[in-house]
Amino acid sequence: MPAVDKLLLEEALQDSPQTRSLLSVFEEDAGTLTDYTNQLLQAMQRVYGAQNEMCLATQQLSKQLLAYEKQNFALGKGDEEVISTLHYFSKVVDELNVLHTELAKQLADTMVLPIIQFREKDLTEVSTLKDLFGLASNEHDLSMAKYSRLPKKKENEKVKTDVVKEVAAARRKQHLSSLQYYCALNALQYRKRVAMMEPMIGFAHGQINFFKKGAEMFSQNMNSFLSSVADMVQSIQVELEAEAEKMRVSQQDLLSVDESVYAPDSDVAAPQINRNLIQKAGYLNLRSKTGLVTTTWERLYFFTQGGNLMCQLRGAVAGGLIQDLDNCSVMAVDCEDRRYCFQITTPNGKSGIILQAESRKENEEWICAINNISRQIYLTDNPEAVAIKLNQTALQAVTPITSFGKKQESSCPSQNLRNLELENDKIAPKAAVRVPDADELIAPGTPIQFDIVLPATEFLDQNRGSRRTNPFGETEDETFPEAEDSLLQQMFVVRFLGSMAVRTDTSREVIYEAMRQVLAARAIHNIFRTTESHLMVTSRTLRLIDPQTQVTRANFELTSITQFAAHQENKRLVGFVVRMPESTGGEALSTYVFESNSEGEKICYAISLGKEIIEVQKDPEALAQLMLSIPLTNDGKYVLLNEQADDSDGSPSENRGAESEA
Repeated sequence: MPAVDKLLLEEALQDSPQTRSLLSVFEEDAGTLTDYTNQLLQAMQRVYGAQNEMCLATQQLSKQLLAYEKQNFALGKGDEEVISTLHYFSKVVDELNVLHTELAKQLADTMVLPIIQFREKDLTEVSTLKDLFGLASNEHDLSMAKYSRLPKKKENEKVKTDVVKEVAAARRKQHLSSLQYYCALNALQYRKRVAMMEPMIGFAHGQINFFKKGAEMFSQNMNSFLSSVADMVQSIQVELEAEAEKMRVSQQDLLSVDESVYAPDSDVAAPQINRNLIQKAGYLNLRSKTGLVTTTWERLYFFTQGGNLMCQLRGAVAGGLIQDLDNCSVMAVDCEDRRYCFQITTPNGKSGIILQAESRKENEEWICAINNISRQIYLTDNPEAVAIKLNQTALQAVTPITSFGKKQESSCPSQNLRNLELENDKIAPKAAVRVPDADELIAPGTPIQFDIVLPATEFLDQNRGSRRTNPFGETEDETFPEAEDSLLQQMFVVRFLGSMAVRTDTSREVIYEAMRQVLAARAIHNIFRTTESHLMVTSRTLRLIDPQTQVTRANFELTSITQFAAHQENKRLVGFVVRMPESTGGEALSTYVFESNSEGEKICYAISLGKEIIEVQKDPEALAQLMLSIPLTNDGKYVLLNEQADDSDGSPSENRGAESEA
């Protein structure tokens, strides 16, 4: 028999609000049981009194038995066997309906009397004890009020003694009445099951004994059924005793746990984080906008289902779709001075939802789980193994290293490439023998900007003058008239990968380290979208131009570029360090990383040539010698890199892209 709910006798003396709240639930259940008992008794009395209408009366009884399931008891859990038993009795009543012609004394003694005794004895006892408990509680409150008003004077010691005795007596009386009331309510949960089935046992026996034909038809089956019902009633009494002992032991075990299980963020220093999750569930705070500047946070239950993030309201039967996680990116963010926040961004780059976890462990596990799901690992045959492998690869990618491994140079490098190395070494002398650590080059935790941002000084320079300015810091090429008379103009097709602040510009190692961190961050956060731009190198500036609108997105003076280098393995990667003034009067260093369609050495050579032109521009003779040292093509254009520096395929289109007009 399933367990039933019960009141704890140990809490009777304390009489806490929680105990009173639970008591009200039991009282509500007792009231519902009283109403149902009265209805059931009326049905039985109709069977007893209306012998001429026995068929109709038994039919009504059958319906009433079935109605027990629909009574919606507040503590109706565990009544399945009672319901199934009453259903069977209802079926028996229907089958015997045609055989009932008269039922008199036997029905009165075996069917009507037990339910009347249950109502008059058990239900009335509960009602009486409820009244006594209320009177005792009121009497205790009055005695406590009288005790609280006792003065401090010693001559009232006798009065004080009498009041103390009165309080003790009232408290004992309340304790006794509450114990009796609690015991009656607990026992009622078992007695109501017995009371619902015992009258039906007598009714069935009366039918068998009264009708010989009915006894011949049903006696064997009914005797077996009634025996099982009697055993079930006996088992309820046994379970009552066993359950009381089990609850006592269980309560001691539950209260003996460590207090840390109640703390939401108990292990802040070194939480055990599982980064290989492919599904996750738990409560998160969802940020929602309620106006232009106002937001609200709502605590909801979230869980992943395949490639979807689902949300389920408390009390809801099922959850709803919140976000499709395929190809999304997720990262930790700072939001409204709250801890443990992260943001999910859609594949098209639009900001998605912002969520807050309750601990650092939950925050990082949610980020890892969503990151794994966005890669569609759940569609593989062994998603757990794939997640472990990918996270190990990502961990190796972000492990600090001193520098990139450099390949051996070609056995026959071109003269122009050798000049490029020499020129770059003049601008940035090689570092000391000791290779700087990654932390010396870039501060740990430095944020990475994945979209080009115009420097503040360039924004001010571009918007000086009387002409109408673009409020977004962008300007058309007409703003740069010096490009028309520049000695060098070279265009390259590039894609911006990222930029970040650095600590030093004394070595090209800082560019290699920035490349590594930018590529690793893009891989971890699933950021693969890049925008194609035109990189214009002149003898004065380096400009990034939108190819569709011809609007200059960024402009850097060549004099502010202190380091530039191409990746030694991936020839298409190029980066440079820019020194820019700050509003505080100091200077900031930033490294910009690009991917080009051609080799990065070509861009580096163009920058080196532009810086050399700046150095010799004041001396016409030195400038003329520099121009003469650069080879020309048949049509009179300067060749920035000779054919040995071009790609291996040596296509004419790439050769033309490496030429410049002076």
